[in-house]
Amino acid sequence: MSAHDLFEFDKKQNELIIGTDEAGRGPAAGGVFASAVYFPQTNPELIDALAILNDSKKLTSPKRESLYDIIKNNTINSTVCIEVEEIEEINILNASLKAMKLACENVTQAAEKNGFLTLVDGNRLIKNYTHPQKYIIKGDSKSAAIAAASILAKVTRDRYMTELDKICPQYGWANNAGYLTKAHMEAIDKYGLSKYHRPSFLKKHFEKQLQLF
Repeated sequence: MSAHDLFEFDKKQNELIIGTDEAGRGPAAGGVFASAVYFPQTNPELIDALAILNDSKKLTSPKRESLYDIIKNNTINSTVCIEVEEIEEINILNASLKAMKLACENVTQAAEKNGFLTLVDGNRLIKNYTHPQKYIIKGDSKSAAIAAASILAKVTRDRYMTELDKICPQYGWANNAGYLTKAHMEAIDKYGLSKYHRPSFLKKHFEKQLQLF
């Protein structure tokens, strides 16, 4: 879908739209991020500037970076991180939904408007969220607001993992973003877990190791 199609999808909802998406549910290291985005105004020039807008996973890192400032400067937005300690306490799904909830509430407060419909990427609604909401499966390739949120969340998290890589360079997080690549797994076996790892994501790996003895 083109950027024009993505904005048309939001327009057809006949509501003020907030889009929200997360980044970092799958990795075994680092926090999970969620962003929420509201476009107060759209015009042909903005849509042209966002011509490559799409699901962040379908774009290269340079393309995501090229969209980041345009989105930040033309939206009311918020990005929230839930760190590893809380992920381990409440599990990754609840952490992701909490980050979305907080980000969306920040946007509604900053916009100082009523009547928002929140479009949530995925197949679950946000828990304990008091505003009207609708989940959109593969929403980051259908809705402009969700796609924009996916860009903000992904870029922010990638930058965060690059900073963590400076603290723990042995794990290669600047390249793998915390996902369990072969090299990342080998580094874990060699150096053990850092405080930035999610132990619950590695239970099966360590159980398998114990079975080898």
